[in-house]
Amino acid sequence: MTKKQPAPSALDDLDLRILAALSENAEVPNKALAARLGQAESTCAYRIRALREAGVIRGRRLVIDPAALGYPLQAVIKVRLGSHSQELVTSLYDELVRVPGVLQAFHVAGADDFHLHVAVADAEALRDLVLRHITVHRVVRGTETHLVFEHRTGIGVLGSPPRSRD
Repeated sequence: MTKKQPAPSALDDLDLRILAALSENAEVPNKALAARLGQAESTCAYRIRALREAGVIRGRRLVIDPAALGYPLQAVIKVRLGSHSQELVTSLYDELVRVPGVLQAFHVAGADDFHLHVAVADAEALRDLVLRHITVHRVVRGTETHLVFEHRTGIGVLGSPPRSRD
């Protein structure tokens, strides 16, 4: 059963405050969250359950540092296709997300069709990933690889701007 997401207007101020707090720390205990928001623990627990059931909160995610596992080199690989049928695009997308080393895959509009964020051991492994897993598909017309020097996570849609350090 597919859960329908509520319209943003269906979320009230408390829902948005809960989401903002969980965005900062998804592991905050319900008791601490309730105290922070000045709400009853049961209210927070009920609201979080309702947000999950509505599909607003879609799970939790463990973030692993690829470098700590021996994959210090990150890159963004732009992929351009020569054909754009629904079947070929969907099939390639399904295959790209299963390539070892792919952290994220984006199907995008514009000159490129996909952007892949990858982590690999070294330049040779990056070359091999492109040659063995991407350019081998007949639908792929070309690739362009950009090394990632640094990666930061943004504040998201509910975050607040960083505080100034004056």
